[in-house]
Amino acid sequence: MAVQLAIIGGSGLYSLGEKFELDEMLPRETAHGETSADILLGKWHDIPLAFLPRHGPKHGIPPHRINYKANIWALQQLGIKKIIAVNAVGGISDNMPPLTLALPNQIIDYTSGREHSFFDGENSGVTHIDFSWPYSAGLRALLMEAALQQGQALVASGTYACTNGPRLETSAEISRLKNDGCHMVGMTGMPEAALARELEMEYAALALVVNWAAGINDKSISMVEIMACVEQGMVSVKSLLGSAARLIEK
Repeated sequence: MAVQLAIIGGSGLYSLGEKFELDEMLPRETAHGETSADILLGKWHDIPLAFLPRHGPKHGIPPHRINYKANIWALQQLGIKKIIAVNAVGGISDNMPPLTLALPNQIIDYTSGREHSFFDGENSGVTHIDFSWPYSAGLRALLMEAALQQGQALVASGTYACTNGPRLETSAEISRLKNDGCHMVGMTGMPEAALARELEMEYAALALVVNWAAGINDKSISMVEIMACVEQGMVSVKSLLGSAARLIEK
């Protein structure tokens, strides 16, 4: 079965549900260590694709411990050409309230200590990729078209701030991110996007806003409320992903 599309599930998206017909489960070991979970190959809405939960099947891997290199490498070795990654984020700008779906078009990397390149100078030499526009314009356009077909509200651009985690940010840190021009904040957007670019794979992120970032309003951040938003928002995420997958398959 030829598979060109992979979905990387973020917080709250650990499976594609009953409509996913599993054909094969691939082991975790790669040349760069173990992937977050077994890669699931199958059909979803009759469309062949691969699925990989970024945090593991039971959300056991924190953002800074994810083996991004193994995940992206394994997908590339399968012949995957396109990746849609799902990210749970905090909203910074006024148009990013909880339950918003957004398509970031830029990213700023505030992480540290992560294995962020396949070109480490040891085994593969030094290579500099063009990362001016970190997300695939073609995949983003398909996701926007899918949203239009569904009548699903979708913020079509925004800058994603990627922080280290696993703790949430301070209000002062969010003020800094806002001053830097960021519209949303998450912990898993990098180095995932850059690694996909290094391996010449199309990559787009679908962000679900699950809370206002620290200090944006007067309320404390509640994990109970975040998880409720995740559960509710993933219904829209899955619906949009299914429509996008059908468009990609055409």
